[in-house]
Amino acid sequence: MRKSHPVRRAVLAGAATVSGIVLLLSLKPASDPGAASAAGGAAPPVAAQSPQGGRGEGAGAGAGTFTGDAVDTQYGPVQVRLTVSGGRITGAEAVQAPEGGRSTQVTADAVPKLNQAAVTVGGADIDAVSGATYTSAGYKQSLQSALDKAGG
Repeated sequence: MRKSHPVRRAVLAGAATVSGIVLLLSLKPASDPGAASAAGGAAPPVAAQSPQGGRGEGAGAGAGTFTGDAVDTQYGPVQVRLTVSGGRITGAEAVQAPEGGRSTQVTADAVPKLNQAAVTVGGADIDAVSGATYTSAGYKQSLQSALDKAGG
């Protein structure tokens, strides 16, 4: 066949289209876990945390340090400790996070972002960190556990 033969162009165009579609379908959006939790109605429970914290303040609670439950992930346990003052999250830190091998680097990159997001958002409705999906999910569960303890 010649270089500009119509059949050759059609075959190449079809192969390029199929390759492009396969690549697009194999990608996952970075905000997928956050979008899924928002669609599931995670925003109302986070909003409900503020009134719980408010009630706790009236009873002398709502301030202090609260440690969430340790959550086992595929790569190791994740546990979050919150500092709450005036019913607001003023600090967050992971007291346990996956370690060993590549997990050490992923944790070193992801945990500071998750800590900052928890303080900025003021609740557990935070986005997952790309490349640290399991750690992010465990962090969010432990964060919610700490928020529940702070509110109760």
